[in-house]
Amino acid sequence: MGCIQGEGKGRVWAMPRTLLLERRNVESLVTMESAIGAVEAAFSEHGRGRTMMPPKVYLSLEKQHGGDFRAMPSYMDGLAGVKWVNSHPDNPSTSGLPSVMGIYVLSDAATARPLAVLDATWLTAVRTGAAGAVATKHLHRRTPRTVGFIGCGVQARVLFRAHRVLYPAFESVCADARAEAAAGFAAEIGGRVGSVAEAAGCDVVCLATPGRAPVVLREHLASGAHVNAMGADAPGKQEVHAEALRAARVYVDDMEQATHSGEVNVPIHDGLFAESDIAGTLGGVVAGVLPPPPEGAITLFDSTGLAVQDLAVARVVYERALREKVGIEVDFLGLG
Repeated sequence: MGCIQGEGKGRVWAMPRTLLLERRNVESLVTMESAIGAVEAAFSEHGRGRTMMPPKVYLSLEKQHGGDFRAMPSYMDGLAGVKWVNSHPDNPSTSGLPSVMGIYVLSDAATARPLAVLDATWLTAVRTGAAGAVATKHLHRRTPRTVGFIGCGVQARVLFRAHRVLYPAFESVCADARAEAAAGFAAEIGGRVGSVAEAAGCDVVCLATPGRAPVVLREHLASGAHVNAMGADAPGKQEVHAEALRAARVYVDDMEQATHSGEVNVPIHDGLFAESDIAGTLGGVVAGVLPPPPEGAITLFDSTGLAVQDLAVARVVYERALREKVGIEVDFLGLG
């Protein structure tokens, strides 16, 4: 790829231009297998304290525009990056746009040189699906016979794909407040439509709803079940009833983010759950810093989405783009 030539202290060096990668590029450059590997490694690094990740910054525009923006910076292993992403749940019906869209800026941490600007819409989806699969692998510790999907949108599809990478054969039970969404998803993946109670009674339960009221109750959960609670990613959101949380060993992706905006945020605010009730972080388990949960325990992964997950997958995309000469080069800084 083309480079910009610079001079300094008697030497000449090559400065590659910033690489622009559209969604179609990102989709072609990252596989679910590579995303799972990158996200699992990111959890491990985070669990060992080898990352820097300030809490995500929210720009809430719920009253004005029915959504919000988030800025998510992080540093890991010589790279830094930030994701600018939104959540506008009504977009599909009001504007025809996706409810989640994002842009990622990847930089060399030593020099601050912008390496790439890439689509983060698919990046967000694929790394979130990968995170759910990593959580199931480390917290469930058994091969699931059934996986329930509550909320049958884009996120359910990547959660299904990610779990299929690790577990080639399981029955899928699909539930959604919109019957047509559940039926379409079930037909697509070869699953069956069921009630919320049926989906929540599976060995593994994947929640991906935008709701602010719990849909999964304690009586729904089977003994030894594992729940991936992926939908609660902002203050006030909740998918799981407090009694179900108290019955489970709860692992979060990040303590500060989860208590502020994860599945546990509402029960903690209401005095129905305490921060001390949290068993630990998934990264701690992946890194071996924490022991895995006991066999047969009900477990729950509270996912708020880590900036280091985005960084890890962005690195995979960027490095493969360089190898395969994909993307458009831009001299943003006027160095050439």
